[in-house]
Amino acid sequence: MAIVTRPYKARGANVKRCRYCMVNSHLCICDLKPKIDTQAAFMLIMYDDEILKPSNTGRLIADLAPDTTGYIWSRLAPNEAMLAQLKNPKYQPYVVFPGEYATQQQVVCKPSIQQGKTPLFVLLDGSWSQARKMFKKSRWLHQYPVLSFAPDTVSRYKIRESALDNQLATAEVAALVYASLGEAKNAMTMDLWFDVFKEHYLTGKMQRQLPEQGARYALAQWQNTNATATS
Repeated sequence: MAIVTRPYKARGANVKRCRYCMVNSHLCICDLKPKIDTQAAFMLIMYDDEILKPSNTGRLIADLAPDTTGYIWSRLAPNEAMLAQLKNPKYQPYVVFPGEYATQQQVVCKPSIQQGKTPLFVLLDGSWSQARKMFKKSRWLHQYPVLSFAPDTVSRYKIRESALDNQLATAEVAALVYASLGEAKNAMTMDLWFDVFKEHYLTGKMQRQLPEQGARYALAQWQNTNATATS
């Protein structure tokens, strides 16, 4: 956040928010954060002002996955630590992006993880036009396989409007990543955590009351069910 060069001045910029979840302070969701056990690591490459946007869902991924890093994108001077992480033999990188923008040889529909490697999923975090720009102009990413999904469901992300219904929020993409690894419980937890954020964010934006049995209730029920099943 300290190195962002474009301050957030859009509508809602003066609202008092939790500095971590970016939801209105009285609707903070930090204490509701679930825990998961996953083999996946994530790298968020963020457009300059994305980290300051309260509507950003990339931070929800970092809430769940302990091995998550984030970097501000630069076309001319990519972050050296980011490049070093991509080259680290510990990781097996995949760029998660629609296959129509990559070469046919790059595209995979399911990750195939080598023994001893940690899958590192690179997500381009920004508006759809910004994500396309980052993918196109980041030639150092083009050497890695592109994990492409064709989700059948319409995006539930209504905080920002997308040009197409199948353009998913960053957190929704992370849920698909978990599912592709066979981590169905983590995929569901990610989806439910996304729902909690969305409901609390829109409740603050529209100045209304939270439903009694809304998204936080559904998340709690899911966590209780899993705790019972593993005890």
